Amino acid sequence: MSDIILPDTTDMLPDGYEAWRKAIESRIEMAKLQAILKVNSELLSLYWSIGNDILEKQQKLGWGAQVIDRLSSDLSRKFPDDRGFSVRNLKYMRMFAEAYPDFPFVQVSLAQLQEYPIWQVPLAKLQEGGKDFVQVPLAQITWYHHISLIPKVKNLAERALYIMATAHEGWSRDVMLMQVANNYLSAKGASINNFDLTLPSPQSDLAKYSFKDPYNFSFLGTIALQNELDIEKGLAARVTEFLLEMGKGFSFVGRQYHVSVDGDDYYIDILMYHLKLHCYVVVELKAVEFIPEFVSKLNFYISAVDEYVKTPEDKPTIGLLLCRSKSDTKASFALRGVTQPLGIAEYETQKLFADVASTLPQIEDIEQAAVDE
Repeated sequence: MSDIILPDTTDMLPDGYEAWRKAIESRIEMAKLQAILKVNSELLSLYWSIGNDILEKQQKLGWGAQVIDRLSSDLSRKFPDDRGFSVRNLKYMRMFAEAYPDFPFVQVSLAQLQEYPIWQVPLAKLQEGGKDFVQVPLAQITWYHHISLIPKVKNLAERALYIMATAHEGWSRDVMLMQVANNYLSAKGASINNFDLTLPSPQSDLAKYSFKDPYNFSFLGTIALQNELDIEKGLAARVTEFLLEMGKGFSFVGRQYHVSVDGDDYYIDILMYHLKLHCYVVVELKAVEFIPEFVSKLNFYISAVDEYVKTPEDKPTIGLLLCRSKSDTKASFALRGVTQPLGIAEYETQKLFADVASTLPQIEDIEQAAVDE
C-alpha cells in the first residue's frame, strides 16, 4: 500500500490555527524536557543516597574501602543490565555525597559570590528573602557533568556558578570542561563597555552579562596568527564553534556585511543578532593591539546598522571590538563620551603563539648563526 499524500490545506485552515498549533508544540516540548529533568533528578537522588550510605558506614562504623568492591560485585550480579554500579561509579557516588551534604541543592553564602558581580542578576532569582545564602539546584545538570566538575573546581561558589552556566548555556560535559579550562567565570562580563550609560536597565545588565573578555578562538588553529580577513573567514567556516564561544543567544548574520552610506560602500567584519537582547551586534576584528581610532570606525558602523538594517522592533545596535590585545585604561578613555553601546575585548591566541614559537628558531640561535657565518 503506497503512502497517502495529503493535499496542502493551509488556505482552508481557520484563523488562529497556526498560533494554536505552535502552543501545543511548545507544551509537548516542555513536557519532554520536564520528563528528562525528572529522570535526571531521580538518578541523582539515588546516587547521592547510595554515596551517603557508603560515607556513613565508613565514617561512623569504620567499614573499610573493601566494602565498595563487595557492594559493586553484589549489585552488578543483582542488576546485570545496569552498568552504574561499578567500583569507580560507587566511588563517584561517595564523592558526590561528600561534596553536596545539602542535596538536592548546593548552598553557597552570598559573601562568597560577591567576588563575581556579573552573576548577581541570575543569582538574585535564587536568593530567598532575607537570607545570606543561595541554593542552587543540583538537578540542572547531569550525573556525568557533576562527576567531571567536582574534581576540576574545588571552590564551592565557583562550582555552583558553573552548574548555573552549564544549565543556562546548554553545554555538553566536554564544553563545560573547556570553559572551566578557559576560566569562563572571570571572563564573563569583563569586557570594557559603556552599557550602563547607553542602555536602559535591565537591558544594560543583560548586555554586560552577554559579553566577556577574553574570547578564546584557539579552534581556528594557526590561522589566528594571520590578518583580520583570515580570522573572519575562519570564524565563518567554524561558525558552530564561534557561536559557542560567543555564548547563548548569538546568531550569525554574515561576514563582510555590506552597507551603503551616501553612495559609498562599507563592509562590516561580522554582523550578528542577539536573540535575548533583541538587537544587532556589529563585530569588528583587529589583529593588532587596540588603538583609540578603532572606536570611531565601529561607532560609524553601529550608526549605519541602526539607520539601514535595524527595524523599529529591534533594540539599539551594540558594537563589539575584538583586538589582539588592549590596555584597559586606553579602552576606557576611548569610550568616554561615546553615546552608542559598545564593548571592547581581546581574543586570546597566547597558547597558539606558544605552540608556534616552540618550533621557530630562538633569537640566540639566529645571533649565533650570524656569528658563525
